[in-house]
Parts: sequence; structure tokens; C-alpha cells
Amino acid sequence: MKKTDFVYSQESEPHRIRTKKILKQFPQLRNLIGKNPKTIWAIIGLVAFQVVLAWFLRDQSWWLVFGAAYLLGAFADHALFVMIHECTHQLLFKNRNANRWASMFANLPQILPSAISFEKYHIKHHSFQGVHELDADLPNRWEARLISNSFFGKALWLLFFPVFQLFRLSRLREIHPFDGWILTNWLIQAVFTGLIYYFMGWHALAFLLLSFSFSVGLHPLGARWIQEHYLTHNVEQETYSYYGNFNAVAFNVGFHNEHHDFPSIPWNKLPEIKKTAPEYYDTLYYHTSWTKLFFQFLFDREISLFNRILRRERGKVAITDVSKPDAEMSFGKEPALTPQNS
Repeated sequence: MKKTDFVYSQESEPHRIRTKKILKQFPQLRNLIGKNPKTIWAIIGLVAFQVVLAWFLRDQSWWLVFGAAYLLGAFADHALFVMIHECTHQLLFKNRNANRWASMFANLPQILPSAISFEKYHIKHHSFQGVHELDADLPNRWEARLISNSFFGKALWLLFFPVFQLFRLSRLREIHPFDGWILTNWLIQAVFTGLIYYFMGWHALAFLLLSFSFSVGLHPLGARWIQEHYLTHNVEQETYSYYGNFNAVAFNVGFHNEHHDFPSIPWNKLPEIKKTAPEYYDTLYYHTSWTKLFFQFLFDREISLFNRILRRERGKVAITDVSKPDAEMSFGKEPALTPQNS
């Protein structure tokens, strides 16, 4: 039976409540909050890897270009996306602009200028999870109806995932889509792309574009977008973690419940949250294989883009919220909760 609407909840998003409970029981987790400037070396290494690989592929066959993009480049670009995510939460450096420059550098091999735009929209996803007018992670209603629950529709959605994300921006009218940092991101990407084409040619540029497309789309790595918030196990649990082997090359991005509960803790310390407070995470549903989830999403007709929780209440969270409830609690400031839980 086809779903025709999202699942609506009267409850507040679960993370701020859980963060408060965990910190009360395990105050030592406050010690994990901080920066990891060493992450910049991972960014430099991944960018270098993609550029060097593009150079070697500049005069190779198209089959080799496609194969390298799917088997190697996709993993590097996905890791770079995680690095951009770290910069978005200002988890590298104390200076906000330094994190932005690092995110734009990580963005280079992905060709499409998205680092600064991601910052604008992703923080709102944390602050207003499930609020359709502010959460860019939620699909449009027409998008969910178009894709429906068919194999072909869902494969098409994964293949063109970045395009569908662009169409969501017009829905998020309270978020200003353009500023000087966005322009800087675009200009830097234009220069980098021009240099790649001039010195390496079409094959190298195609490798980088394909790597980006596979890293977020029709690839087992694309299952990450399903894993994080789609209702695959339970209609009440809206955030899921992934505890599989790909975390080793994805900088622990699978620890998604942990990240939403503690967005001020860098990637290398996320497993410590679950290790310290297992009773809060072992009792939740979770995934162990992105590959299995990838095929489950494509073939299971019970799963569609409508398998998401929406809420109409924003609560007392300000539009300017920077989504650091764990840090606020650590410094004695009580973060805003919705009326149902305040």
C-alpha cells in the first residue's frame, strides 16, 4: 500500500531531551566536547588523493574512469563530505572562518560548490529536525509522490540525489541562500575546475564529477541518507545510527544518534559516547550494513520517501540557534525545549 503522507509527531525531537539525561548521568562526557585540528591533515590527504588519481586517469579509458570513481573516488568524496560536516559544526578550529576555509578546501574535488550552503542548511536540520519549512533533509511532498515506492523511482532518486536537494531550497524561505561566503565558494570552485580541465582534461574532470555523484547517490554509500532518519524499523524512532565497517573510512559518521545528541564532539570521539552510555544507545534500533540497507531501500515497497517524521511545532528554539545543546548544558545554559517537554 502506497503511503500518501509523512508521519506526524506531537513530540519534540528526541535529542535535546536525551542529551540532558545523559549529561546528568554521565557528566564526564563533557570532557569530549572540543576541537580536533588534526582533522585538517585528513582533508589535505583526501584532496591530494583525488587530484593525484584524477591525474593518473586523465588519458585512461572511460571504463577505468567509471570503475575508479565507483570503487575509490566515491569513498574519498564521501569522507570529504564528512570533513565538510565537521567544519560546519566548527569542530576543527576555534575560529569560525578558519573552519569555513577548511570546508571550502575539502569541497574542491567535489566540483560542485556546496560547502558553505551545507553549513547554512545543515545547522537548521539539527535545530529544527522534522520541521518541513526549515529542515532541508526532508524531501518535498511532490518529490515523495513522484518517487513513490517503486524500484525505478528510488533508483532515480539516488542517482540524482543532489538535484532533488537543490529543489528543496525554495521551500526553506526563512534561510537566506546567498552571501559573500557563498560567492567565495563558487569562485574558488570555478577556478579549481578550470585548472583541472586545463591541465588534465575531460577524463580527469569526469572522474571527479562521477566520484561526487556516486558518493551521495546510487552506491551503497548513498544508503547513509536512508540510514540517518528514514523510518526503516520503527514509526516512532526517527534517528538511526550505523555501526558497520564503513565507519572506518567514513570518519564515524554512522554514529548519528550520538552526533545529534552531542554535536559539539568531534568525529574521533563519537564512539566514546556509546561506550560511556550504552544503555541509551543499545536500546535503539540501528543499522549494521549500508550495502544491505541500499538494496532494502530499493526493493522494499514498504519504504518510500514518506517514511519520515514531521512536526509542526518549532518549540522555543530561535531561528538563530547554532545547535550546540551539549555545550550549552555543559556551561550551565538550559537549551530551549518544545512546550510539550519544557
